Amino acid sequence: MNINLYKKLHTEGLISEQTLEKIVERDKNSLFSLHWELKTLLYLGVTLLSTGLGILIYKNIDTIGHQVILLFIAAICIGCFFYCVKNRKPFSREKVKSPSSFDDYILVLGCLSLLSFLGYLQFQYHVFGDNYGLATFIPMLILFYVAYEFDHIGVLSMGITNLAIWLGATITPFTILSNGLYSNNSLIIPYLFLGLLLLSAAYLSERYNFKKHFKFTYQNFGLNISFIALFTGYFSSHENPLNFLWLVAVLILAFVLYRDALKNKSFYFLLLVVLYAYTAISTMVVRILFNIDSEAAFVMVLLYFIGSAIGLIMALVQLNKKIKDI
Repeated sequence: MNINLYKKLHTEGLISEQTLEKIVERDKNSLFSLHWELKTLLYLGVTLLSTGLGILIYKNIDTIGHQVILLFIAAICIGCFFYCVKNRKPFSREKVKSPSSFDDYILVLGCLSLLSFLGYLQFQYHVFGDNYGLATFIPMLILFYVAYEFDHIGVLSMGITNLAIWLGATITPFTILSNGLYSNNSLIIPYLFLGLLLLSAAYLSERYNFKKHFKFTYQNFGLNISFIALFTGYFSSHENPLNFLWLVAVLILAFVLYRDALKNKSFYFLLLVVLYAYTAISTMVVRILFNIDSEAAFVMVLLYFIGSAIGLIMALVQLNKKIKDI
């Protein structure tokens, strides 16, 4: 509230002294939003409820029985989804606002109950046998469908997590790919593929305007997973003279994402890209300096980090200004 404006109006005789006093008093005791506090408590409540049910079932498994437990979890899941379907809004390619915050948490509880039901069913009765890929693939499809149908970013994050689990369970045996890249970590290629897949999903979401607001979630996961996979490939193949190609890939990907961050005026992604690129360049510089095998190498590395840290801060300040000026 602009108090100076009301004081100016009082000076000009447009409002009375009593009115000005009430305005000043109201400004001193203004209302404040509890939106995020309530959302945090509700999310915490859903998490505690799921955890509490799990502990209760674990401690009374012998007296309750597996079938009763499965029916109880299924009842919660069906009840949650029935409520959400009954109160949902029509599907749209654009962002659809949830009917209420309560509906969001009911949907999350329903998805958590679904995962608990399928996990319990597999653990106790082995309905999928030893095919763990199928046991993670089915929940993943359901979560992605629910995320798009109900326009829920939290469920989308759960679906991405299940996608990562599914890739780890199914692609890991293809070690020939990682061996071809002189890597001892068989998960590097699957998770690099996952990161690039999520970045592609982010691009397509924006390109075709299909749930465009999902782009941030896809890109946030994809960016970090891709860079971590590339750095893992570099450090796990340190004996290979061509392992610097992993860092070259980091810089190429950083350049592509840097242009996208400038285009969308996102300082958050710009910051991540710059930090990952700085790490790659610093790794190359340190490697070169220590290969010199000189007593001055340590001092040179120390001076490099001092100077580059200052340059990095100045660059981030300038990039922040550049984004605001675009």
